[in-house]
Amino acid sequence: MSTRSRAVLLSAVAAVAALTLSACGNGGTSGGGGNTNFITGNNGIDTAPKGERAAAPDLSGRTIDGKSLAVADYKGKVVVVNVWGSWCGPCREEAKYFSKVSQDYADKGVQFVGINTRDSSTTPAIAFEKEHAIAYPSLYDPTGKLMLRFEKGTLNPQLIPSTLIIDKDGKVAARALEALDDTTLLKMLKPVLAEK
Repeated sequence: MSTRSRAVLLSAVAAVAALTLSACGNGGTSGGGGNTNFITGNNGIDTAPKGERAAAPDLSGRTIDGKSLAVADYKGKVVVVNVWGSWCGPCREEAKYFSKVSQDYADKGVQFVGINTRDSSTTPAIAFEKEHAIAYPSLYDPTGKLMLRFEKGTLNPQLIPSTLIIDKDGKVAARALEALDDTTLLKMLKPVLAEK
């Protein structure tokens, strides 16, 4: 193999590795063929019918500011779970919308929780939340272990940001595997919030 061919091959391998590792993208499909009863709508939001939802897994641990948090403690509220990283451009774009909607719905039975992933320390995550006025807690999940707790086909660890809505009964009601603005987030949230 010539030096040039080897260089081209190494460059291609490095590019694929970089894309796989960064994996901060818009949209896509979920990982795996699990039967999660999600139906993709034309607005990028997947919803599962009320009687056919999977229970949310145990989402508990330390927050980026070192406090203990368990999402199960919010049962009875609608919980918006947003998976993000400070390194992710689309996460920065959607952060202002999540900050605004979380404040607007704080007294309406809605709790926002972030899952910060792939940040090597909490320092950039804390700076990200401060910069974007994020007031809700975020679990620190540098290796993505919390995402892997979801039933196969619910989340794709390669697609960041991702958002899930957990209904009042602790079941995964809706998801989006792409960045959201406030309008799209509310289209996802309001139907679940209106459920009896």
